[in-house]
Amino acid sequence: MSIDRITIIKTTRMADEIAKKFPLRPIVKNAIIHTNREAFVPLAMRHNAYRLDALPIGAQQYISSPLTVAKMTQYLSPEGCDNVLEIGCGSGYQAAVLSKVFRRVFTIERIESLLLEAKERFRHLHLMNIHTRTDDGQNGWEQYAPYDRILFSASARSIPQKLFDQLREGGILLAPVEKGREQIITRFTKQGGKIHEDPLEVCDFVPVLDGVVR
Repeated sequence: MSIDRITIIKTTRMADEIAKKFPLRPIVKNAIIHTNREAFVPLAMRHNAYRLDALPIGAQQYISSPLTVAKMTQYLSPEGCDNVLEIGCGSGYQAAVLSKVFRRVFTIERIESLLLEAKERFRHLHLMNIHTRTDDGQNGWEQYAPYDRILFSASARSIPQKLFDQLREGGILLAPVEKGREQIITRFTKQGGKIHEDPLEVCDFVPVLDGVVR
């Protein structure tokens, strides 16, 4: 489904607001502009859809601020990449943005009701390159590995080795990592079979939790 003119005006204005705080590369700005954020926000919150705020989506989860989504997308350095694995689908907004810059998006959500809602949004918006799975995201999705990029959309105390194993050589894993009382967006790069860690900035995400909620 192509995005309508009025929505494009709203998303463009939002992208311009993001760019004032965080300079956007064209590929990321274009993805933000061509993703209908309203479709991923609960009806009662639609009037706030284009503010640069996180919003509650139920099940004690949040849709990230569009500024955060833009940052996470850009920190992945998506240019020239084929596939990405997302841990923590939530509303599906981050996956939808990723679907504009990656050929294939694989996204995992542990709360089945949230994933069912996200799948319906993807179907309605004709986002056919997003593949979904209900599971504990810390297991990854070995069937389609290795991945060019892996993104945590929730904070983790540590990254399971099995996820680094599912990252291709030269790939990037991006995650909000809990360090004491802070969370730090951290970029891990796999080079020569070793993981190199690069802290980027302080952030605030809901935590990764164990298990599946049916």
